[in-house]
Amino acid sequence: MSDQIALFEEKKKPTNVPLAEKIRPQEINQIFGQQKLMEEGSQLRNMIENDNYNSFILWGPPGTGKTTIARLIEAKTSHRFISFSAVLSSIKDVKAVMKEAEYNLKEKNKGTILFIDEIHRFNKSQQDAFLHYVESGAIILIGATTENPSFEVISALLSRCSVFVLEQLSDEDIIKIIQRALEALSVEIEFEEKTLPYLAELCGGDARKALNHLEVILQNVKDEKLIDVQFISKILSRKAMFYDKDREEHYNVISALHKSLRGSDPQAGLYWLARMLEAGEDPLYVARRLVRFASEDIGLADPNALVQAIAVKETCHFLGMPEANVALAQLVVYLATAPKSNSLYTAYKKAATDAQKTSHLGVPLHIRNAPTKLMKDLDYGKDYTYDHMHENAYSYQKYFPDQMKEKSYFKPSKFGYEKEIQKRLDWWEKLRNENKDT
Repeated sequence: MSDQIALFEEKKKPTNVPLAEKIRPQEINQIFGQQKLMEEGSQLRNMIENDNYNSFILWGPPGTGKTTIARLIEAKTSHRFISFSAVLSSIKDVKAVMKEAEYNLKEKNKGTILFIDEIHRFNKSQQDAFLHYVESGAIILIGATTENPSFEVISALLSRCSVFVLEQLSDEDIIKIIQRALEALSVEIEFEEKTLPYLAELCGGDARKALNHLEVILQNVKDEKLIDVQFISKILSRKAMFYDKDREEHYNVISALHKSLRGSDPQAGLYWLARMLEAGEDPLYVARRLVRFASEDIGLADPNALVQAIAVKETCHFLGMPEANVALAQLVVYLATAPKSNSLYTAYKKAATDAQKTSHLGVPLHIRNAPTKLMKDLDYGKDYTYDHMHENAYSYQKYFPDQMKEKSYFKPSKFGYEKEIQKRLDWWEKLRNENKDT
């Protein structure tokens, strides 16, 4: 086999290639959205600029630049560069190339970079095949994956690779990529002010999707000189919903959802949820806000609210949209109809205020940790009483700093499970008073 396999031989370039491929960045500074990863002096940038590579994994959501970085390396490296997709190739094909790479290193002193897209698609036993060749230096492995490599790449291989994390692109990054594409194509078409932000919202941080959408739009432009949201929504068969994600209306709508749930109105909650999801809001953002709501506005009135919220957050991560919409709807109705209490929220605010004022006060000696003899000699832990050794598993002790009066921050509401908590607090108060009297 020649130094460059047939897949990468010079050929007459086809003209009918996707827009995303036509304008793929050829220089580091053309890569948007990964400023931290590609900044001056970063490990990955140094590898590319010095053509001196160690094996690494590129991990990030679809359309964030994993393949683009690999192609950039291919264009600039003096190493032999071979690319496979774990979706389309068998491990047998990859093994054959790795054996040849080993021969080339020994006989010709020529290194080989092996790029495996979707590396997580190879199972754990198949991934074992890479180990020998990575260890011997026969190949420099570059893997790309949308899945967490901690779970999807065998630990032995992962320990021999750096992991570079690509961030999901912001709407601003997507808009810059679209604008760059329009400049490269010299398109003499104007876009109405809200059009590019709307198009960016539809893409969920996926640059490839954005460019594919743009290509479809341009193919359908006839006499139009000013492209608006309605035109795009018609071409892409998407509802034209104005939401202004990351702008004022974004915060207005999430506020409306939060206040509808606080007001125990599941119907309005479902409406505002649908407004966000149908306009392209990130379901994980909604889930995060609902997790916060479960503690801030329900708390211990229904401890299961937080359990439900975390479960739905995991469901959103596992399923994605649109399948996660029903799980979010389930959570919205649950939270809206749960008993409400902001006791935890107000209790923490009061405790935080005191903590900021009294952070200079030391921990009382009897509840300090005493892992060494010196600490014990200094009376750390002295006179601490182990509650489980006492009747009712309770023995009154003061846990606040010595110079500070005891405070009562958390005051349960009369709703839901907090009624039971109040009973326990009252019982402990009774025991405390009895201990003080004796």
